[in-house]
Amino acid sequence: MSDADKPQPDEKPVQPEPESGTDTVTEEAPQETTEDAAKDDSRSRSVLREIASGDALSGVLAVFLAVFVGSVMIAATDEGVRETLGYVTARPSDFFSAVWEAISGAYSAMFRGAIFNYNLTEPAQQWRPLTETLKFAGPLILGGLGVGIAFRAALFNIGGRGQMLIAGGAAGLVGSQVSLPAGIHLVVAILVGMAAGALWGGIAGLLKARTGAHEVIVTIMLNYVAFYLLFYALAEDFLFKTPASNNPKSLPMKETAILPKVLGDKFNLHLGFVLALIAVGVVWWLLSRSTLGYRIRAVGENPHAARASGINVGRTYTTVMLIAGSLLGLAGVNQVLGTVSSGVSLDLDASIGFDAITVALLGRSRPLGILAAGLLFGFLKAGGFTMQSSENISVDLVLVVQSLIVLFLAAPPLVRAIFRLPAQEAK
Repeated sequence: MSDADKPQPDEKPVQPEPESGTDTVTEEAPQETTEDAAKDDSRSRSVLREIASGDALSGVLAVFLAVFVGSVMIAATDEGVRETLGYVTARPSDFFSAVWEAISGAYSAMFRGAIFNYNLTEPAQQWRPLTETLKFAGPLILGGLGVGIAFRAALFNIGGRGQMLIAGGAAGLVGSQVSLPAGIHLVVAILVGMAAGALWGGIAGLLKARTGAHEVIVTIMLNYVAFYLLFYALAEDFLFKTPASNNPKSLPMKETAILPKVLGDKFNLHLGFVLALIAVGVVWWLLSRSTLGYRIRAVGENPHAARASGINVGRTYTTVMLIAGSLLGLAGVNQVLGTVSSGVSLDLDASIGFDAITVALLGRSRPLGILAAGLLFGFLKAGGFTMQSSENISVDLVLVVQSLIVLFLAAPPLVRAIFRLPAQEAK
């Protein structure tokens, strides 16, 4: 063999050329597919973990726990369940059957009273319960927005009752004793009520900004001041008092100042719920898309850092409480000019001022969350009456469920421990 025939050390073996018309299969494609699948799986796990550690799931589970405890109370107070408990070891099926009938009967009655009454035949009457739920939800949504926007600025506005009373009284004064053309009368009454509520909330914001007075103490005291101011107004002839009557109640609202019915006279749902939906959109835009919303959120996160960055914290406090008071004032207007237009009375707030705190907490002070929480509480209020009348279950049980929701919302670590959820990630 000659030296020319021997392979040289630097030469590489020649690979055969692929034939024309054939596809080359590379070894890298399966590897890339595996890496993409791993990335997708990691992304899915990240999304699931974010959902599990977020506020929304915690709120839903708090409602679930409250309903579960309420179910236990329904079963414990039912006479049929207590009777079968005496021989549960002999015939346990009777006990579990009685428990199921008690719980399912209660919640089916609540469904019939709040969503759809399938025991009736006329469609208008079947869907009437849903309109009642929306009617109750309107002022709750407005009140929750008023409390929630204050929460976003780290202000605890528990003066909703006072702001509703003052706003309802002012709107009722215009609606019952002022004569204006149709259309203008209603608008003026609404604006006057919102302005009165804003003024009452602004007092707390101004004192917080100028003197550092704690808003919790101020708003609590303003609740009492508003109550007795309205009581005085309803007791005096030259203000609100109905002639020849000893009851602290004003004259009925004039027809030109009543919120119109949305679906006609067969239903009690009025324009107040539409105003609540509009308020949700406005507050969402305000907090998410406006400069003022950025200042509110910055002050709520850290007022010292916000002040260092040039934000006027005191002015923001005052502005937030003015907005919160106007929203709660609109809830009071909703009651006086829509739900109970027969006259202003001392119970016009119907505990909405305090229920709004729960709605804001459940909604995590987010407009859409408050909308969902308001609808839930409207469902509970509307369905509670049917549950009481048809199943002989006290309507106070609804208050117990609401209180349990607050309890579990105030203890998110407890909810996460019960359901073995991951800890909430720091934001």
